[in-house]
Amino acid sequence: MKSRLLTVAAFLPLAGCISFGAKPPPSLLTLTSEANVPVGQQVSSATAKSITVQVPVVPQTLATARVPVQATPTTVAYISDAVWAEPPARLFARLLSDTVAARTGRVVLSTAQSINDPGARLGGELRTFGLDATTREGVVTFDASLTREGAVTVDKRRFEARVTVTAIAPDQAATALNQAANQVAAQVADWVGR
Repeated sequence: MKSRLLTVAAFLPLAGCISFGAKPPPSLLTLTSEANVPVGQQVSSATAKSITVQVPVVPQTLATARVPVQATPTTVAYISDAVWAEPPARLFARLLSDTVAARTGRVVLSTAQSINDPGARLGGELRTFGLDATTREGVVTFDASLTREGAVTVDKRRFEARVTVTAIAPDQAATALNQAANQVAAQVADWVGR
């Protein structure tokens, strides 16, 4: 017993030196929808059209929680200390779902919920979701694909929004990308329609 205590005591000073991961950033970034469904509002697919919003696919540069910066046409860097609370594709899908629900009155379903009521399907590729250093803008580009209810064809359309930033910094990136994502989501919701 005494030898165990001595062993533990010997390693205690090292406990503050051992790190099992990177130092966390001061804060995490997220998106906030400008179009909100009122609390308590009830909708039913029996009386309103439904739509399934799928998490968009992303290129490898966006398959991370970091915020990319297009430094040149052929190079990408990441903003230090700028980390999303969850992958950008999921954040954007949630914001898109909220916006479509609020602006169209549709019942927005998850992929699992859509098994019983397929309705329309909205998916696509989130091609750009970061800063462009050459133009000093936050850029969101979404290639949407929409299969309308009862249709077998797919409609595709590219949406893009750009918001000026004064610096390549976490707070600037979060604000600009939130504004640009909301602009794109509003454009998509208007395209989807009622």
